Amino acid sequence: MLYGRTREQETLDRLLDEAAGGVSGVLVVSGDPGVGKSALLDHAVERAGAEFTVLRGMGVESEAELPYAGLHLLLAPVLERVEELPEVQATALRGALGMTAARAGDRFLVGVAVLSLLAAVAAERPLLCVMDDVQWLDRASADALLFAARRLRSERVALLLAAREEFHAPGLPELRVPPLESSAAGALVDAVAPGLAPDVRERVLAEAGGNPLGLIELPRGASGDPGGLPLTRRLLEAFGRRATALSEPAGTLLLVAAAEDTGEPALILRAASRLGVDEQALEECERSGLVEVTGGRVRFRHPLVRSAVYQAAGFARRGAVHRALAEVSEPERRIWHLAAAVTEPDEELAAELARSAEAFARRSGHAAAAAWERAALLTPEAGPRAVRLADAAEAALSAGRLDRAARLTDQAARLTGDRLVLARLANLRADVDFERGAVESASLTLLEAAAPLAAAHPGRATALLIQVVRNAWYAHDVKLSRQATELLASLDHDADPARPALAMASGITALLEDDPARALPLLRRVVEGGRNIDHGDHGLRNNALAIALLIGDHTTALSMARALAAECAALGMVAWLPHTHLALAAVELLRGRHLDAAADADHAEQVAAQTGQTHLEAQARGVRAWLAAVRGAEEDCRRLAERAAAAPSGQVWAQWALGLLELARGRYPQAADHLDRAAHRQPAAAPDLVEVLVRLREPERARAAHDRFALWVEAGEQPWAQGLLARCRALLDDDERCFAAATDLHRAADRPFDAARTRLLLGERLRRERRKQEARTVLREAADTFERLGAVPWLDRASAELRATGESLARSADAALLSRLTPQELQVVRLAATGASNKEIAARLFLSPRTVGHHLYKAYPKLGVTTRTELAGLILS
Repeated sequence: MLYGRTREQETLDRLLDEAAGGVSGVLVVSGDPGVGKSALLDHAVERAGAEFTVLRGMGVESEAELPYAGLHLLLAPVLERVEELPEVQATALRGALGMTAARAGDRFLVGVAVLSLLAAVAAERPLLCVMDDVQWLDRASADALLFAARRLRSERVALLLAAREEFHAPGLPELRVPPLESSAAGALVDAVAPGLAPDVRERVLAEAGGNPLGLIELPRGASGDPGGLPLTRRLLEAFGRRATALSEPAGTLLLVAAAEDTGEPALILRAASRLGVDEQALEECERSGLVEVTGGRVRFRHPLVRSAVYQAAGFARRGAVHRALAEVSEPERRIWHLAAAVTEPDEELAAELARSAEAFARRSGHAAAAAWERAALLTPEAGPRAVRLADAAEAALSAGRLDRAARLTDQAARLTGDRLVLARLANLRADVDFERGAVESASLTLLEAAAPLAAAHPGRATALLIQVVRNAWYAHDVKLSRQATELLASLDHDADPARPALAMASGITALLEDDPARALPLLRRVVEGGRNIDHGDHGLRNNALAIALLIGDHTTALSMARALAAECAALGMVAWLPHTHLALAAVELLRGRHLDAAADADHAEQVAAQTGQTHLEAQARGVRAWLAAVRGAEEDCRRLAERAAAAPSGQVWAQWALGLLELARGRYPQAADHLDRAAHRQPAAAPDLVEVLVRLREPERARAAHDRFALWVEAGEQPWAQGLLARCRALLDDDERCFAAATDLHRAADRPFDAARTRLLLGERLRRERRKQEARTVLREAADTFERLGAVPWLDRASAELRATGESLARSADAALLSRLTPQELQVVRLAATGASNKEIAARLFLSPRTVGHHLYKAYPKLGVTTRTELAGLILS
């Protein structure tokens, strides 16, 4: 019976009811040790009954560095269903769980595979997943579960994660379990310890402070002196005293169980037998109430029991137990037991740990970092220890553990004077600083490391300097870019045409110096090098894609982004997807495909947030802010722009979005401030700046902005940019012929939003000249496009201009059909229209097939269709 937990039980019951009804749910049950989290999980399991499939696992402190150990225990009963997953996901999950020798692949792909497996199991009947003590779960398992948790939608899965308060799962709903109120606490004490003397009862209630475990355990030793110790410490001592009261064989077996993580009775008994203990000791342990054998596993009554037993034993005794366990454990766990048994440097053991780390790296960066760090601690000599710490730092960085990577990097740097090792460490430290937004610090670190390498190791120096140039672009720091480029020019370069490092650095520097005539031909070489690579080398191709966007070559950028996105999705390279979908969103936005841009930006932001790529997340928010400005969603625009501007990479998009918002609302002075900042980094924002300055009657500033943009357009030779330049000239010179030329160029470049804005400006001019019939024609064309794109502020302006000509605009009931869809519904609908199955769409978008079906179910009525065949007949571009 649970005392005083009616509210919490009702919350869990509601979660289960919703899962049974088809709506997945996640809940983090948090609170202090002993507050009753595990009891609430037991209630959920009991309440689920036979209606649900139940999977249950728990984190174990001693297993926190073993990759995917917790996940393996949770999923063990359903691993035969792995065969039902898409092959790339099945391979990733098998590799992660050690079922094959294959690499686990992208760590986030394992999370996708977990989602797919849970969905497959829940297809037959609702599924309850319960994971206790998540704060002790190995990081790889936690990442996979949290990734899956954030993408659960309509799979009939209820996921409960119980953890202490130090565990954080941003974005997931939380059920905080407080101490019991006094009446419930008194009822619990009376139930477990009836007949306590009144003074003893009051003392127990006061010391326990409403903690159920304290209320149950403290009466056993209520006559003792509390000594002012915290409750958790009191409970540890109480459990420790109960453990030491056992016979020596039972105490030894209990310690073996505490040091062993799988809970397998046979394994525990084999290790205990190495220490002269037989299986009768297990019966005594069960009689003590400290452990129970259930479901084929030895389970401690409470995690504090395990901690108390392990901490109460001295190091020598624990070491003997770990050595015994090493003799009977599989190779992966054997090495950890051996490492736990020694404190002195041991190169042989360190080398074995390092080999294990290399194997772990194929499955989990977290586990590899832990193994390399432990190997470093056991390494006798400083130089090799520094290298192993660098390996640990690199693995931690790849796993997104920035604080740990920084700490390990600093430790390693104090141990070595080797320039190559120091350069590697500098690169790692700079990556950490960049991810934290400290761009200047990252750049200085790289420069300092590159200079000593220039003569003897030009290739390594080049790699560092290219990163400095990238950082300089984000920070708009021309001095920094010049420093790196000058040093780069002095190096002896490899003449690989696919990697024109000096051309890239010189081109970026020239752009920062406002010299596009020199910059763009150099940067075109970078794009050409990446375009000539058909597959693989994703880093180089992604770099070329970014440069293609930078120089306005949207045709190349679009084809490269589509190819990269498809390849990364097929290979399960989840962490690369924010790069590709962000590029797609930017191109689609500039091409006037705003719905597509919204879908890709939304996808990029979601995955970037879940993979810890904050700079990409910021850029995606900036794109979404721009789209919100076009829709006239002022509150959304400002909120997204503020969050985007928090990182250097999102500031340009944020400024452009705010400038566009103010322009659309007619607040021209504010628009000019924002657009002036944006146009120096994003030339495509210059036409908006010119329009604002013309409306402000500032011809000199407008002409200067036009001239700067003209240099970029002439160097880039892109038709879409030439159309915008013609519009700028039309505004500056009030030249109707330039408006006509701009409209023709927009049409040739297939830029509907640009064309509509130019027609609106022309229509305003014609209306002012009282040429009403001509004005109506171009204004109607503009209004039709704005309505289809959902560009509300521009549609309102076009409608007002039409009314001024004596004509009212009739809104189309079928306009902007696809705008009725959410971004994710649009993505699903587009893929479904190609004939892709729900399973294929799920694999592509990292959803479950059931969620894909749910999105289609919601989308069909919005589009007025009932079948995939009808979908294919819609115009979805």
